[in-house]
Amino acid sequence: MNDNPLKRLAGLGQSVWYDFIRRDLVEGGGLQRLIEEDSLSGMTSNPTIFQKAISKGDAYDEQLREVVEQTDDAKEAFLNLAVRDVQMACDLLRGVYDDTDGVDGRVSLEVDPDLAYEREDTIAEAKRLSEWVDRPNLYIKIPATEPGLGAIEETIAAGIPVNVTLIFSLERHREVAEAYLRGIERLAESGGTDLSRIASVASFFVSRVDTEADKRLDAIGGHDELKGTLAIANAKLAYQSYKEIFAGERWEALKAKGATAQRCLWASTSTKNPEYRDVIYVEELIGRETVDTMPRETVEAFQDHGRVADTLEDDVEGARKVLAAFAEAGIDYDDVVETLEREGVEKFAKSFEQLFADVEAKRDSMVPA
Repeated sequence: MNDNPLKRLAGLGQSVWYDFIRRDLVEGGGLQRLIEEDSLSGMTSNPTIFQKAISKGDAYDEQLREVVEQTDDAKEAFLNLAVRDVQMACDLLRGVYDDTDGVDGRVSLEVDPDLAYEREDTIAEAKRLSEWVDRPNLYIKIPATEPGLGAIEETIAAGIPVNVTLIFSLERHREVAEAYLRGIERLAESGGTDLSRIASVASFFVSRVDTEADKRLDAIGGHDELKGTLAIANAKLAYQSYKEIFAGERWEALKAKGATAQRCLWASTSTKNPEYRDVIYVEELIGRETVDTMPRETVEAFQDHGRVADTLEDDVEGARKVLAAFAEAGIDYDDVVETLEREGVEKFAKSFEQLFADVEAKRDSMVPA
C-alpha cells in the first residue's frame, strides 16, 4: 500500500487541493512536485492568501514594474498579478483536468469581496475574470451570501464554473445547491454547452465553526464535552444533504445530459485551537466525491502523521445529536453561522484593502527606479 497519506486520500475518492498560491511555488516547480508526488489535483486562493503572497518578498516586483506603467489603479494592478498566477497554475493542472474529464485540475480565483452583497456587480466581475483568465479549468469563487445565490445561478447559467465559498450553514448549503441546479437547468435549456465541463463545488467551512461555537460555550460556562464537536458534525450533515440533493428524478435528468454534482469542498481545514489534533478536520471528513483543500501547514502535517480512513459517514446520527445538544445548551446555531458568514466576508474585504495598500506601497517604491 502507498504510504503517502495524501495519495491514500485520493484512493478513497477524496480530491486533495492546495489552499495556497504564490508565484515562486508555481514557477519554481513546487506545484508540479505536489501534483506528481502527492496526487494534488486542484488549487484554491482567496484575498488573504494573495495578500500574504504579494506583500512578502520580491517575486512579483518584475511584473509589477510592467503593470504600473499601464495602470495606477491598485485593484487592476493586483488582478494583473493574480491572473498570471492563476493562469500558470491552470496550465500546470491542465493534465489533471483532462485526465479526470474536468472533475479536478481546477484553480479558483475569487471575485472582489466588496461585491459580496451586490448581485449584478458580482455577475459582471465573474464574467470579466473568466474571460481574462481564459482557461477551461478556472473556478470563479463567489461568496454564498443571500445576494450571492442569484449571482451563482446566473454565472452557472452563463456557462462559467463556480466555487461557492463561505458556506457555514446547512440551510445555506441547500440554497447553494438549488442555485447550482437552476443554473444548470437553464444552461441545458439554452443548448450548445457541454454540461460536464461546467462544474461547481460548495466550499463548506469547518474549523471556524468550532472557533465561534467554543467561544460561546466558554461564555455560558460548562458543556465542555461539546467543545470541538460542532464543525465536524455540521460538515457530516452537509454531506448527507449533498447525497439527498444530487439524487432522484430531477438530478438524474440533468446527469443524463452530462451534468456533474456540486461536490462538498471542506475549507478552513487548519486547526485553530492548539489543544485539538492538528489534522482533525482532515481525518474526520474523509469520504468519496468530496474535496479537501488544505493550507501548506496542514498538508505538511497530514503528510507526516495523518491517519487515513473512510470517516465521513461515521455516526451520522451522532452528528444530529451534537446539533441538538448545542440547542439544549442555549447556543443559537443560526446566529453562529450568520455571524461567521458576515465576519468571513469582512475578513476577506479587509485583506483586499490591505492588498491594495501593499500594491500601492510597492508601486510607489518603484517610481524612482
